Amino acid sequence: MDLRYSPEDEDFRRELRSWLATALPQEMREPAFWAAKTDDERFAVRREWEAGKAEAGFAGILWPTEYGGRGGTPTMKAVYDREMALANAPTTVNPLGLTFLAPTVMALGTEEQKRSIIKPLLHNEVIWCQGFSEPGAGSDLAALQMKGERQGDEYVLNGQKIWTTNAMHGDKIFAMVRTGDSGGSKHAGISMLMIDMHQSGVEARPLKQMTGAEEFGEVFFTDATCPSDEVLGGEGNGWQVAMLLLSFERGSSAIGQYTEFHRQWQQVVALAHRIDRDTARGGRVKAADDPVLRQQLANALVELECLKYHSWHILTQTSKGKDLGFEASMTKIMWSETFRRVSDTYEAVLGTGFQVPDPQPGMSLTELTTLAMWSRSCTIWGGSQQVQRNIVAERVLGLPR
Repeated sequence: MDLRYSPEDEDFRRELRSWLATALPQEMREPAFWAAKTDDERFAVRREWEAGKAEAGFAGILWPTEYGGRGGTPTMKAVYDREMALANAPTTVNPLGLTFLAPTVMALGTEEQKRSIIKPLLHNEVIWCQGFSEPGAGSDLAALQMKGERQGDEYVLNGQKIWTTNAMHGDKIFAMVRTGDSGGSKHAGISMLMIDMHQSGVEARPLKQMTGAEEFGEVFFTDATCPSDEVLGGEGNGWQVAMLLLSFERGSSAIGQYTEFHRQWQQVVALAHRIDRDTARGGRVKAADDPVLRQQLANALVELECLKYHSWHILTQTSKGKDLGFEASMTKIMWSETFRRVSDTYEAVLGTGFQVPDPQPGMSLTELTTLAMWSRSCTIWGGSQQVQRNIVAERVLGLPR
């Protein structure tokens, strides 16, 4: 494991910090700025700010320069992730396009698709959604039922997708669609189509989360259309394309997540020094003086440090050109469970009050509450912990099914 950054990495860090100092106002770093805005207003601000980030050359850090990226190294990406988290910078509004679609188009797309998709995506001119999950398919992606019937030079689409991030703001959606006969194999006859969401045959409806946000939605397709040249990777090759696309999801390192979760842990510790709780003898003490809670906080910190050093190990390996392959599932397990553990300490400090953004007068905890609730989903999406453990057992450790 190499815990050092190169001089080039440090130069990049200074350049990024300098840009953030001028481009990211202090008010945008504070939760109160975002709390005062609607979902649509927050999205618009983030979209504009991120477009400026791309224009300044701080987007697509690992992308080749020919696609508008930085042409950077894995360690530069780790520097970027950490500095963005430390600055409390806005998260991307185009995560599915940046993380999944763009690298897949670079690998499999036609020259026309590369020209029409990658740069507009990087600069947020086009917001992309992902159409994989369906109401009746559960966690089995191959059980999808949405159909695309070829008519001339286009497909006619009918079906439904659900849990679609940014459904209400999406311009286009890359979706898994049954375009041919399965031939007895549920993985066959599937194509990856890139569909315009601004047409009369597409209807997006919001799904309200327990935090009150409407980040997810469900999308209905009723005789919608998609040109036949808007297939990624060729007709009938959707399953193979999806597997490549999903391989980009888990990333090579969790330096950014570690930085975010450690800051959350520090906020929980500070809160524990403010919150009073009853003792068995009828007295009142600070939550931070409760020995059981102190042990929980210490355990969470230990897991955080394990995540940090695991991330450095992974970063060292990828910097040497190693392809993580199925080992990426180990990182997904670690960061999502660490996030849950830190959020559980927040719940332990407040008790049932953790479900309420303002549990006590003069105490606004909207950000911590949102993070705690969001952590419950992170061990499910992107492959549940059970699925990830099966992958590690079978594909990394070589254990029998």
